[in-house]
Parts: sequence; structure tokens; C-alpha cells
Amino acid sequence: MARTQFFSAAAGRTIDVPQRAVARFGIGDVVRHRMFDFRGVIFDIDPVFANSEEWYESIPKHIRPKREQPYYHLLAENEESSYVAYVSQQNLLADAEGGPVDHPSVAELFSDFENGRYRMRRSLTH
Repeated sequence: MARTQFFSAAAGRTIDVPQRAVARFGIGDVVRHRMFDFRGVIFDIDPVFANSEEWYESIPKHIRPKREQPYYHLLAENEESSYVAYVSQQNLLADAEGGPVDHPSVAELFSDFENGRYRMRRSLTH
């Protein structure tokens, strides 16, 4: 299978990526974690795991997701707080609630919320 590479600042190394990595969700989609009680809006996607080894190893082995799948950066929220989350594709579901995400950074990255998803600010797209 053909592969490409990119440098991940979070991982501090170059990452190999299969050229046919397929993301199930897109930037602006509102999603919910499959196991933990939080939801968020996607603001970036890595085609495969591209965070630090320390972060990966901190996940208990019995629930640790595979590296070879898309990972999503979320502006996340739960009952107590707002934060940034990094979540594997296998652990995300489309959010059935469909409402906006109450995260203080949403307005910096996104403009409109329509039909259950956000539109990225025009000034941030290429």
C-alpha cells in the first residue's frame, strides 16, 4: 500500500500515513464519545495517530485504540468543563442531540451552526 509522511509537532516525529485513510467525520461535525460522557465539534483531523507516545501509553491497554485510523481534535464539553480532546475514530459517534457546542473557542474557529454542524470561518479555510 502506498504511504505518505507528515511531521507531527505533538508527536515530535514524522508519521507514516496510508494514502487511503478515510475519515468518517469532517471538520465542523458535532460528535459524542462512545464510552465517556462528552461531546464536541471537530476542528482538525489526523489521518492516523499523531500525538506523543506518552499520551498513547497513558490510555489503559484494554481500551487503547489502534493507531491506524483517523484521530480527531475536538472542542469538547461535558457537564463540568470545556476542553480540547484528541479522540480516535472508533470512539466517536454522530451526536444525536444535534445542538450547538458550548465551548469558549467555538466562535474563534466557526461562524454558523446549521443543520447540526458548524461552518469554519472563511478566514481560516484555504
